[in-house]
Amino acid sequence: MHKQAKGSILLLLCAMIWGAAFVAQSESMQYIGPFTMGAARFFLAGLVLLPVIAVLNRKGWSQNRPVTGAEKKKQLLSGMICGVLLFAATTLQQFGLLDTTVGKSGFVTALYIVFVPILGALMGRRAGLKVWLCALTAVFGMYLLCVGSGFSVSGGDLLTLGCAVLFAVHICYVGAVVPHMDGVRLSCVQFLVCSALSAVGMLLSEAPNWSSVLPCWWPIVYAGVFSGGVAYTFQIIGERDVQPALASLLMSLESVFAALFGWLLAALDTPNLGFSILSVATSFLAAALTMLRSSYYGLGYAANDIVLVVLWVLASCEDPAYIPVAVNFGIFLFHDFYGFLSWKKRERHMAQTA
Repeated sequence: MHKQAKGSILLLLCAMIWGAAFVAQSESMQYIGPFTMGAARFFLAGLVLLPVIAVLNRKGWSQNRPVTGAEKKKQLLSGMICGVLLFAATTLQQFGLLDTTVGKSGFVTALYIVFVPILGALMGRRAGLKVWLCALTAVFGMYLLCVGSGFSVSGGDLLTLGCAVLFAVHICYVGAVVPHMDGVRLSCVQFLVCSALSAVGMLLSEAPNWSSVLPCWWPIVYAGVFSGGVAYTFQIIGERDVQPALASLLMSLESVFAALFGWLLAALDTPNLGFSILSVATSFLAAALTMLRSSYYGLGYAANDIVLVVLWVLASCEDPAYIPVAVNFGIFLFHDFYGFLSWKKRERHMAQTA
């Protein structure tokens, strides 16, 4: 598969995961403050990537791994800059959700689709007429889908607009530095820096406690592991082979998915909302690994099976008729683990005989 096609797929999946995250973030605001959410989700995101970096190092799969002291210092500095930009953008977005709807937040955030070509032009990278037409058409379409009639501007919308500008700066900066750096390391550093800055804000302005954090554990897990660790890493790796203007077009679809997920889950009055969103996210992850022809696709499907087993076990507690469904997904779980182990065994055999 062509590198740009792979990058585009990763960015599209990134948009899907972020779209579902708007629902999770909105749910969390009922229990904890924006800084507490940021500190927890990005610490978890950075924590998730540490073993990934260790595996990539051991297998020799890291791209542009820093070797010299100067390279490590440059990687650390770039990651810190990304972390500061990410902290500022996500904090404005989280505060904005206190005074706006999920659909409007998704629409206003996606206005970075316009700001990215503007910033690119200021940096000497002009976007073509097709990109501008696509951007403006997308903005109009997202407005109709996410906002519709009765549009009004609130303080939360203005905060989210500032978030869109900062995300545009973040996208342009990542697009400039990531071709020369290890994308996973860059992502990990930005998460830990963002978490540390959020923790400072949390200690200064909020008083979190376990009784308020525990009820929203699933939005934290989703926002940390999937929206953070997975999606932002997809962004950084995907932008390696995709121009910033095109990348912003693909990622702006998060507003469409935000409106879709928000409407669908509300319309269906979905029980166990957290597990349902996790199921959607793990499905996207498994599909991405399959399209990228990664041997880890089996683990992606296994993660989805685990979520589905939990969902159907909960349903079986209310109605025993669902027990066969839970057993069925348990069999799928065994099958996917077996498939992963068999694939890795075949890879090792081919490496030995090559």
